[in-house]
Amino acid sequence: MRVTGAGVAAFGAMMALAPQAHAGIDEIHVGVMQHNICVTDCKNADKEDGPNVEFQVSFDSPDFLNWAGAPQPYIMASVNTAGDTSFAGFGLEWRWEFAENWAIEPGLGYVIHDGETENPYTPGTPENTAFSEQHLLLGSEDLFRTSIGLTHDFQGPWEGQIFFEHLSHGQIIGSGHNQGVDQLGIRIGYQLGG
Repeated sequence: MRVTGAGVAAFGAMMALAPQAHAGIDEIHVGVMQHNICVTDCKNADKEDGPNVEFQVSFDSPDFLNWAGAPQPYIMASVNTAGDTSFAGFGLEWRWEFAENWAIEPGLGYVIHDGETENPYTPGTPENTAFSEQHLLLGSEDLFRTSIGLTHDFQGPWEGQIFFEHLSHGQIIGSGHNQGVDQLGIRIGYQLGG
């Protein structure tokens, strides 16, 4: 999957029209994420550049998910501004309020990315070494997305969020390399629901 300018424009247009187009949309988030930071795999944190610009649309929790704590389904896209790994996917997020105007929002999802999965060069060659030093080797085009946000509600429909996400196949939906990606950033949310 290659995330193109047209794809980003289409996603942006969908978000702009969302309030009129679908009453089931609860929130829209836009954020800037520091790409590939040192959290779970520091030896690979110096690979790839540029922040990711992230978009997410969260929907009202359907009744059939009440048994699981009423998580909200979401769709999302994250575009790397330096042309490195971008991704898009879907998942579920929970919201647990722990103080007035404060909440923790953990999530679990699935994404497809346009980054590298394996090194195409013969092991032991200079090309192989150079490629490994510059690229994350994610092992699979399919990855899990685990996330957690610390959210503060402002007056009106706006909220701010410190957001962390980790991408990995965990040797469950892929095999081989599993270097993973960690991202940390700030997102602004606009609440359309009650």
